[in-house]
Amino acid sequence: MLHRIGAIVAGGSICHKAGVSLIPASKIPALPDRAEIFRVLETLVVGTAGGMLFLWAHLPGGLISGAMMSVGAAALAGRKMALPPAITQTVLVLLGISLGALVSRQLIQHMSAYPLTIGLLALATFLSTFGSSFYLQRMHGWDPTSALLAGSPGALSQITLLAVEKGADVAGIAVVQTIRVIILTAALPLLLAVTGIAHASPPALPTEIASPWGLTALAAAAVATALLLRLAKFPASWMFGAMLASAVLHGTGLVEGGLPNWLRNIALVGIGALIGSRFARIRLSTLRSHIAAGLGSFAIAILVSSIFVAVLVMTTNVRFSDIVVAFAPGAMDAMLALALTLHIDPIFVGAHHLSRFVFVSITTPGIIHLFGRPQIDVDD
Repeated sequence: MLHRIGAIVAGGSICHKAGVSLIPASKIPALPDRAEIFRVLETLVVGTAGGMLFLWAHLPGGLISGAMMSVGAAALAGRKMALPPAITQTVLVLLGISLGALVSRQLIQHMSAYPLTIGLLALATFLSTFGSSFYLQRMHGWDPTSALLAGSPGALSQITLLAVEKGADVAGIAVVQTIRVIILTAALPLLLAVTGIAHASPPALPTEIASPWGLTALAAAAVATALLLRLAKFPASWMFGAMLASAVLHGTGLVEGGLPNWLRNIALVGIGALIGSRFARIRLSTLRSHIAAGLGSFAIAILVSSIFVAVLVMTTNVRFSDIVVAFAPGAMDAMLALALTLHIDPIFVGAHHLSRFVFVSITTPGIIHLFGRPQIDVDD
């Protein structure tokens, strides 16, 4: 009898009353171990400390920039900085709800300029990609496929998958893309502060906190919409789903007020920590070997974007700060978080970064096919 029970247990299932089998042990999700929990807590503590330090120093965008730089520095120092998907998704939903709360005031603003500026953004993205690619090939000897993928701004997950498929330099591409995002997230608030724009804008965030019913409705609608967009494979579904739900509820007047300040601050610190943790996946030796390529590629991208920003500032009535953040070749979540904390029109910025994400996702495979290495060379 004992031998039979032992055989059943060894097979991975346990019988209970008339042979009813429970879930095999191999199918039960493993709980996070102590080391993983410690890594997450350390990341959050380091990010919060950096964000609070920058906020105390009255730096614009301090919560994001401080969290990003402190977590990034810790990652480069060898600490295993990481945030699990559950926390990442929660942060993106909170950010989306906060952005959607601004829609009722800013939805109509600049609407007529969208087609023109989005068209120019597509052209700027095209020129930036080829300009950065040319620089990486001529100055650093990169192959065409890796150079084109590294020079393409935005849509990092799609770019990485395409790099793996085409046999490109995944590590080099990751370094170039990460350096671009890190510099932009840290430098844009300082640029707007130096020009006096970051402090000139009136506070755009709602000061009233939504009622308990309103907060419940916001959370439920945000998660439900995000899940629907995720099923439809919509880009950045957690953030944009929450933003769309919040925008509808606020725009129709069904919900008044926004999230408590402490929740909004958690979202901003979380975005900064998430960006900084990217360095945990890059070896220091890899970073050193590609940092010159990353800085040079970033300079090309900024030069191209600056030309288009200057043209739009002189020919349209769109605010300079809105154009700068909308045309910044950085990560969509980071730029929208900056739009929130710097009181910049999130609808204008969101529309442009989403358009670039779609443009890059659709056109990059074709560009690689036409201008990258022949597939036979990749396979070799």
